[in-house]
Amino acid sequence: MYGFDSLKEILRANPRKIVFTEGTDPRILGAASRLLKDKLLTPVLVGNEKEVRDAAAAGTYNISGAEIIDPANYSKMEQMIDVLCELRKSKGMTREEARDTLLKANYFGTMLVKIGEADALLGGATYSTADTVRPALQLIKTKPGNTIVSSCFILIREKNVGEYEMLAMGDCAINIKPTEDELVEICGETANTAKVFGIDPKIAFLSYSTKGSGKGEDVDKVRNACEKAKAKYPELDIEGELQFDAAVAPEVGQLKAPGSAVAGHANTFIFPDINAGNIGYKIAQRLGGFDAFGPILMGLNAPINDLSRGCNASEVYSMAIITAALA
Repeated sequence: MYGFDSLKEILRANPRKIVFTEGTDPRILGAASRLLKDKLLTPVLVGNEKEVRDAAAAGTYNISGAEIIDPANYSKMEQMIDVLCELRKSKGMTREEARDTLLKANYFGTMLVKIGEADALLGGATYSTADTVRPALQLIKTKPGNTIVSSCFILIREKNVGEYEMLAMGDCAINIKPTEDELVEICGETANTAKVFGIDPKIAFLSYSTKGSGKGEDVDKVRNACEKAKAKYPELDIEGELQFDAAVAPEVGQLKAPGSAVAGHANTFIFPDINAGNIGYKIAQRLGGFDAFGPILMGLNAPINDLSRGCNASEVYSMAIITAALA
C-alpha cells in the first residue's frame, strides 16, 4: 500500500522504540496493540503502570511487548534531572524545578529520547501542538545548520487500483510568516521528507504570481526564496514563483513557464505562509480525496511528531510508522 509498505519494511529491518506520552488514551493503546501485532516497533507508554494496564484491559487491547514507564518511579530520574538542569542552566533551573517539569509526561517522554532510551516520540492526542513542540525545542533542539522547526503533510490518494499519487506540502502547521531564508530551510526539509516516502521531489514555490506576472512584497519574498533554494540545493528540481495551476497543470505550466522541468509536474509544494498552507492541504484533503498525514515535524535532532487532538487509532498507527521510520 503506497509509501507505507516501504516504511514498514524499513521498520521490520531496523527495530525502533517510540514514546507515546499519553499511555492511557484508548486511541494510543489501540494503535500500540496493532503496531505490536504487526511487529513494527516497540511502543513506550508513559503513565502509571496499573492505570495503563487497566485502560488496555478495558479496551481489550493486547499491549504485551510494550514498555510502560511511570515518571513517578523511574530509575534514571536523577540522570534526567542532571541533563535538564544543564540544558536549562541559563534559566537558573533548580533540581526541584527540573523534577517537577519531568513529572509532566510531555517533558518526560521527550527526555527519554534525549538520553537515548527511545528513538522517537509521538504526542498530542490530548496535548496542544505547542506542548509537544516546546519540550522538543528545549531538550532535543534543532539539527546543526537548522534555525527552525517546520512541518509538512504527506497527501496520498488512490488513482487506479494499486496505483497511488503522493504529494508533499510545507509548511502548513508551524511557521506563521516564514522569512525568505526560513522558506529555503522548509524547502530542503520537505524535500528530504518526501524522499522518505519514495517521492522524487519536483518542488514548486507557490504564489499568486507566476514568473513575474504579479507584483508585491509577498511575490518578491517567494521569488527570492526560490532563487536561494536553487543555489543551496542544486541537486533538486525547484521552480518558482508559480501559481498553483502552473505548478500542476502541464498545459498551464508550459504556457506560463515554458521549458521548466517542474511547472505542470510539481509534487512538492512550498507555501508562502501558514494561511495558504493550512487552507491548501485541507482543500486537497476534503475536495481532492487525499488522505493527509501530518503535521510531520522537521528540523529537530530526533523525530518528534504531533497528533491532532481529534485523531483516531488508525491515524495514530500511521503517524507512529512515519515517526519511527524517520528515526
